[in-house]
Amino acid sequence: MDIATRPVPARTERDLETTLGSSWFRAITRINAELVGATADFYRAREVSPVLMPVTVNSVSSPMGLGSDSLPVRVDLFGTPTYLADSMQFQLEFMLRMDLPGAYYIMPTFRGEDPDSSHLNQFFHSEAEIAGGLDDVMRLVEGYVTALCRRFAESPVAAEIERIAGGLDHVLDLASRPRFPEVTFAEACTLVDPACVVDRGSGVRVITREGEQQLIDRFGGVVWLTRMPENSVPFYQATAGDGTALCADLLLGLGEVAGCGERHTTRAATERALTGHGVDPAEYDWYLKMKELAPMRTAGFGLGVERFLAWLLRHHDIRDMHLMPRLKGVPTWM
Repeated sequence: MDIATRPVPARTERDLETTLGSSWFRAITRINAELVGATADFYRAREVSPVLMPVTVNSVSSPMGLGSDSLPVRVDLFGTPTYLADSMQFQLEFMLRMDLPGAYYIMPTFRGEDPDSSHLNQFFHSEAEIAGGLDDVMRLVEGYVTALCRRFAESPVAAEIERIAGGLDHVLDLASRPRFPEVTFAEACTLVDPACVVDRGSGVRVITREGEQQLIDRFGGVVWLTRMPENSVPFYQATAGDGTALCADLLLGLGEVAGCGERHTTRAATERALTGHGVDPAEYDWYLKMKELAPMRTAGFGLGVERFLAWLLRHHDIRDMHLMPRLKGVPTWM
C-alpha cells in the first residue's frame, strides 16, 4: 500500500474523534498487544525475569558520553529534583544482583531532544540485562527479533500487517535468519560515503543516519554495527582495550532499532570511564558502590518498540506509532 493512502490521521488533526475512527490505530493496538505477549513468552522460555521499575531516576544513563546528543528530562518530584527515566539499565544491572540470570521490562522512556521522523520524546523501550558479555547479548537480541517476526507472521494480526506493509516478505526473511551480518565501525567508515562519517570534536566520530541507511541497504536489510570508538558511546560500555567499545547497534528500518553492550565489571574500570568521558561521578556513587560490593559481568540491550513497529509496517514516520502521542511542543488531547 502506498504511504499516502494509509489510514493515518495527520498529527495536526490528531484528536479523540479522529483517533477513535482510525483503522490505523486499531491495527497498532492489536500489534502492540501481540508484541507484549510474544516478549513475555520469549523471556519465560529463557528464564529471564520480568521486573517492575519506577519511572524516575537519580542517575541518567543515555546522555552520559562525549558522543551523545540525548537530553535528560528533569522534573520536580515532591520538591526533589529528579529525572524521568531515559533508561532503567542501571536498575536492571542492580536486579541481576538479586540472583536473577536475566531481567527485562517494557516501559516508557523519556528524552528531551526535538522529535522527528525517527526520534520520539516518549517511547517504549523493551530492555533486558543478562549475566554474560557482548556476544551473549547480541545472540539474545537476534533471538528476540526473529521470535517477534515468527510470532507476527503466524498471529491473527498477520493479515493486517501484510495489508499495511504491502507484504510479509521482510518479516519472513528476518524470521529465517539464524545470525545477522556484522560490520565494525572502522570497516563501516570505508563502506559509506565519506560525508556520512562526522567528527563531533574531541575525536568523537559517528556515522550519520544516511550512513546507517547505506549500511542497511548494503547488507540486505539488517546489520550489526559493532566496536564503536569508546569515546563516542556512553561511559558505562566496557572497552576492548584497543580504543573501541564492546557494544553494537542493530540497524534496521529507520536506523538503529536496538543498542547493546557489555558493562564494566568493577568499580575501578567504571571510575576510569567516567573520568575519560568527563562525567562527574557524584551522581553515580550508588552505581559505583554496587560495582565495588558485587562486581559482575553483565550485558544488556534496549530495543525501541516504535522503531521496530515502523520497520514491521514499512512506515516512514515513527511519530505515527502512538495512539496517545507525547511530543515536545505539541499539546496532547488526553
